[in-house]
Amino acid sequence: MAGGSAARPARGGPRVIRHLAGKVGGALVSLLFVVALGFLLFRVIPGDPVVAMTRGRPVTGDQLAELRARLGVDKPLTEQFVDYLAAAVRGDFGTSYVYSRPVLELIGERLWPTVLLTGTSTVLAVVIGLWLGIRGAWRRGSRSDRISTGLALAQWAMPTFWLGMLLSLATGDLFPSGGMRYPDTPPDFLSQSLDVAHHMVLPCLTMIAVVYAQYLLVMRSSLLEEMHADYLTTARAKGLRDDLVRRRHAVPNALLPTVTLVFLHLGLVVSGAITVETVFSWPGLGLLTYEALTGPDLPLLQGTFVVLAGAVITMNVFADLLYRVLDPRVRAS
Repeated sequence: MAGGSAARPARGGPRVIRHLAGKVGGALVSLLFVVALGFLLFRVIPGDPVVAMTRGRPVTGDQLAELRARLGVDKPLTEQFVDYLAAAVRGDFGTSYVYSRPVLELIGERLWPTVLLTGTSTVLAVVIGLWLGIRGAWRRGSRSDRISTGLALAQWAMPTFWLGMLLSLATGDLFPSGGMRYPDTPPDFLSQSLDVAHHMVLPCLTMIAVVYAQYLLVMRSSLLEEMHADYLTTARAKGLRDDLVRRRHAVPNALLPTVTLVFLHLGLVVSGAITVETVFSWPGLGLLTYEALTGPDLPLLQGTFVVLAGAVITMNVFADLLYRVLDPRVRAS
């Protein structure tokens, strides 16, 4: 008996390592494909970056040719791709045409505002969605269930930019509709934090209104399935109160699909911040991507594309690994 139980971890260990290595390897291959796609995709965008950079300034044909040579856009496409791929492997995404600064430096500056906005909105959306989903499933068909589900579906169907502008018009001057802080705010930490929170209300509400519906509907559906399980009937037969049955038995089991969905959508939420940040001029990666598109600023576009796509790939891998941790049936397979 002892020998058999001791041999089990030895079989499980290599299997877990192989699974982890396969997922990480697949993520690296996907990221390499994203790097290549980012290069090719933005080469078909209409517009000449050199002409855009010199717009409104008198330049000669020789000066345009010299600028193209300096930026490397006069080389054959294959040679540009090899140079770009070699630099990307070293973590070098070039220098922005518009800002004349390293792309990674610009991305680093804009990363924190995006993480702050998407992180706050995701946490609030999860809390609201789970609470309304649990409440709706336990009171299925009630008036509150119909209202919350219908409202969530309506908000989910609304275009994000339209919802953002609608909120901005509805609130008037109550909340700032652009930027992250006022320039004349006192430099102390409390004043700066309150100013950022004040500016974050509208973009955060917009993202919550669009995202929370997914968590509400998934949680509601999962809990409705669990409510017909035999173990809940057994728990009620033992004399447990309904609220105790819900908290201790039904909800923990129904949470599994929703928790994995949260991590699966984290990367998509970061990518989806482009619209919200553009509408509210929030100085994050989304607004930076929009500004790069107007150039077109090819190195900056490629860098933000890789970062945003990399966030989606990373969260997908993490969600898959988390699912194995939470569900013993998957671990055993």
